[in-house]
Amino acid sequence: MNETNQTTVKEFILLGLSGHPKLETILFVLILFMYLVILLGNGVLITVTICDSHLHTPMYFFLSNLSFLDICYTTSCVPLILDVFLTPRKIISFSSCAVQMFLSFGMGATECMLLSLMAFDRYVAICNPLRYPVIMNKGTYVSMASVSWAAGAVDSIIQTSLAVQLPFCGANVIDHFTCEILAILKLACGDIKINVLSMMVSNLIFLVIPLMSISISYIFILATILRIPSAEGRHKAFSTCSAHLTVVIIFYGTIFFMYAKPKAKDSINADKQDITDILISLFYGVVTPMLNPIIYSLRNKDVKRAVKNMLSQKCFPEKM
Repeated sequence: MNETNQTTVKEFILLGLSGHPKLETILFVLILFMYLVILLGNGVLITVTICDSHLHTPMYFFLSNLSFLDICYTTSCVPLILDVFLTPRKIISFSSCAVQMFLSFGMGATECMLLSLMAFDRYVAICNPLRYPVIMNKGTYVSMASVSWAAGAVDSIIQTSLAVQLPFCGANVIDHFTCEILAILKLACGDIKINVLSMMVSNLIFLVIPLMSISISYIFILATILRIPSAEGRHKAFSTCSAHLTVVIIFYGTIFFMYAKPKAKDSINADKQDITDILISLFYGVVTPMLNPIIYSLRNKDVKRAVKNMLSQKCFPEKM
């Protein structure tokens, strides 16, 4: 009897869009292009933040952390996605699947925390500008970012370790591009109540609470902005947080659309629904990290100036 409870699966098969080869070819080119844009855009943001002393502020420190996180997150899954497109039935080992699941889950949790911290930073800057240098000193914002990364790592360790300890008795086909944790749990042949409970607690801590914190911060920010007498002053104050607000809406909007929308029940719509789920997942995993540096750079004069300085090599020491 004990043998039936042991894990017999040593590898998983990732299906991706194996039933739609034409769509795979198109998506391969698009995702490869977007991945290169992600590396370039976020890499440039990190570089200019380090090079330009004017950007050594809490806001740009959090932004550089977000850019680094986007690079790490996409690198943990995009190469695997591209490989799945090239190989109709991609085989991935159990251990490699666990590592990929750990990285993607941890990065997602950390991003929720960072977005919450960025909202708090904007709250202090707009609602308490005179105390901003005291509250958001270097020791404070570095510690805040460190806690975010540590919390994301701990949560990912817990969720991944609980998932890999489940018995997998034979079903090993994942109808996805990557080792997404919910897809893995569906394949388990044991009781997943602890996993579900743990995921609920994780969602509360890393999704609901950060979103509530962001919402409260922006309520106070909006109230403060509306009290500014001049239209120019209101516009200037709102422009400092409009990019972050846009990123939050895209990030959380995609997550809630992925997990809150009803699933198709009939077989006729099932295939179409699966494609929709996969495309939404790709949007969350690839498009959002690509948009982040674009959103933060388009209307940001400081970043534009820093990029121009970098391109003209003004931020690097001149060669003797």
